[in-house]
Amino acid sequence: MARTMARAKLLMCALCLILVQLQGTQATAIEGLGVNWGSLASHPMEPNIVVNMLKSNGIKKVKLFDSDSWTVSAFSNTDIEVMVGIPNDQLSKFAGSSGDAEDWVKANLTKHFGDGGVNIRYVSVGNEPFLSSYNGSFVKTTFPAMQNIQRAIDKAGLGDKVKVTTAMNADVYESSSNNPSDGQFKSQTYDEMIKIVSFLNEKKAPFVVNIYPFLNIYQNKDFPEELAFFDGGGRTIDDKNAQYSNVFDANLDTLMWSLKKAGYPNVEIMVGEVGWPTDGHISANPKNAKRFYQGFLKKMASKKGSPLHPEPFDVYLFSLFDEDLKSIAPGNFERHWGIFRYDGRSKFPIDFSGQGQEKWPEEAQGVRYQENKWCVLNSDVKNMSLVPAALDYACAFADCTSLGYGCSCENLDLRGNTSFAFNQYFQTKDQSVEACDFNGLGSIVNEDPSRGTCLFPIEIESNKSGLMLKAMHTMGALLIGLSVFFLTFP
Repeated sequence: MARTMARAKLLMCALCLILVQLQGTQATAIEGLGVNWGSLASHPMEPNIVVNMLKSNGIKKVKLFDSDSWTVSAFSNTDIEVMVGIPNDQLSKFAGSSGDAEDWVKANLTKHFGDGGVNIRYVSVGNEPFLSSYNGSFVKTTFPAMQNIQRAIDKAGLGDKVKVTTAMNADVYESSSNNPSDGQFKSQTYDEMIKIVSFLNEKKAPFVVNIYPFLNIYQNKDFPEELAFFDGGGRTIDDKNAQYSNVFDANLDTLMWSLKKAGYPNVEIMVGEVGWPTDGHISANPKNAKRFYQGFLKKMASKKGSPLHPEPFDVYLFSLFDEDLKSIAPGNFERHWGIFRYDGRSKFPIDFSGQGQEKWPEEAQGVRYQENKWCVLNSDVKNMSLVPAALDYACAFADCTSLGYGCSCENLDLRGNTSFAFNQYFQTKDQSVEACDFNGLGSIVNEDPSRGTCLFPIEIESNKSGLMLKAMHTMGALLIGLSVFFLTFP
């Protein structure tokens, strides 16, 4: 008996030692680091899988673009801080009705609080509502909607827990000289911006701004590429005794000058989106994404801000996953912002602790895939005259943004382009046999046709794919004819 007890004690000690070691190696992300999790995917990831993935990477903040109950509820009994969103198309409703705002708060906030509830800290009323491409559609409704949602939150007794804000694109301010010190809010939306900033200052809520150094390269072919990164070695910008070696700091301080000139220099700043895409443009690739994140996360870990904002601030990386339903109006890269692929697999090494280690992040566990089969152009097809129309159709209802110059599938020939498009459509339609017909041009195969950097994906199983596909068909009708303009055939 004594020998048995000794063995049991020895086993327990060994187990405790293993647990201690596992706890010691658990991933720890930089304090204040969060991620955006978008939902514009034909086959969204299961929320419980995503929550476990965030935990395993030590990430304790997440920003959502809506308040979907299936998603938000997955954060119950966790210490992950959540920002929920109200889409732009709902702003007019909440701007005009305090009752609708109260109903929203009851349905989307109140029910998630209580013992073991969700740690909801912010509501972003609208997302980049003043974006110039919206032509002022949401300028007059954003602030009233913010007011009504805040009043509803206060009425529900949550005012000390949940703050109202709105995520603004960096194009709400400008500099006539490109020097941060000449920064000011744009005249077209100035009055509304002052109302919003005054509101945020009064409520001690953060000004959320989205900053994208990648867009400087995308929009200006002469922009010095080194300024988009954080590893130095390039030119610097000198402005009123401040030096800038990267465009992120310069952009942030342009906002700081804008706030100072507006009379609100002490409003809290939070970066709502920052990241680097990995496909859809010649500068959008995993190599550049790794370089960007490595420098940016090292900067965050050092707790150094910009010359005018030297204190650290909260940041949400954009984005967690690729989203194949995002609009490509800004560029084909829009569907490829994910640090992880659509299925939760990592694209490049990234160290969320900011120590710059060459380490791969923890991937999603428990993802269920559809069958190992693909749809390609039938090898027996000799008459290629019917192919362009079929390819056009496939790309109108599926994501073909990896095709084209500088993209991951740029080296495919016409047959390869067509096979890629066919497979994208086939996977989007849950591998339906009819979805690989294309008037006899398609063929289902069991051998992976992926080549080099060009991945022919297999779609994941998703409980929400049906609803998203309906939205995709509506979008496809609007996009038909646009999707293949970027394709180049030999």
